[in-house]
Amino acid sequence: MVGCAPSTVTRLSARLGRHAQLLQVLALLHLPSTDTEDTILDHTETFEGTQDHPIALGTLVGRDSWFVYGVDANTHRRTGHRSTFQELRRQSRPDRDIRGGYEGSAARLLELRLRFGPQETRLTVVTDDLEAYARAIRRRGLTSRVEHVVFPNPERGPKGAPRSPAAIARDQAMFANDLLHALIRHCLAHHHRETIAFPRRIVAALDRIFLFCSWRNFIKGVSERKPDPTTPAMRKGLTREPWSWRRLLARRLFPERLPVPASWSEIYRRDWTTPSLPSNARHDLRLAF
Repeated sequence: MVGCAPSTVTRLSARLGRHAQLLQVLALLHLPSTDTEDTILDHTETFEGTQDHPIALGTLVGRDSWFVYGVDANTHRRTGHRSTFQELRRQSRPDRDIRGGYEGSAARLLELRLRFGPQETRLTVVTDDLEAYARAIRRRGLTSRVEHVVFPNPERGPKGAPRSPAAIARDQAMFANDLLHALIRHCLAHHHRETIAFPRRIVAALDRIFLFCSWRNFIKGVSERKPDPTTPAMRKGLTREPWSWRRLLARRLFPERLPVPASWSEIYRRDWTTPSLPSNARHDLRLAF
């Protein structure tokens, strides 16, 4: 349709994702020193190539600004009911690197927030009642720096039924993150419900998520219903006006000049491989940086 090879699109998509990742680090470096905003931590589910290989995408979002502080991911085994054929097929596929599961992913996001946040202030993080979040704070020794506020996921009635007070409280407290996940489902075809466009590599999925978050933070207005062009980055004092794609991509960024977190460096260099694929190209060109 655009007159180029499919590999050209995937190569440029990866390059845009790497740029967005470095832009995210640059944005975190320029946050005000007084940034003590409450953040919301949650995961949404997607897949890597097949439903036998689920992925949990973790996001950390500002409760009031809706600014996306960071993203992470972890792999886990397929859950739910499986037929005998489905279970045999799952067992035949190669094992993947779990990377600490939900606990490891949550810990990486919390450490990211603390690393780029004020050092002498206790920060509040809102989550649902997934036990892995509490374990991440407890086992990583973050209890002195993180105030953990939990809103349990209540039982929901049939579609259209009125929400309980507990459900209303949970939805209001975690609205910013739920909205981000809804936008991801709506805007990115490979994360639609019942999609057949699964990302083949987890690092490719994260490349596109980083680019999506740059669009969300710097280009897209916070509201769809109100004619308000204010972006999350403007709410954080990072910019004075909405950015265009030309401005977002105007300046080349280099990983050795920025304090890129170790987990993000692994994504940047595409060292997080997918065992089910016959080849996993790394980003290790001599002149790439």
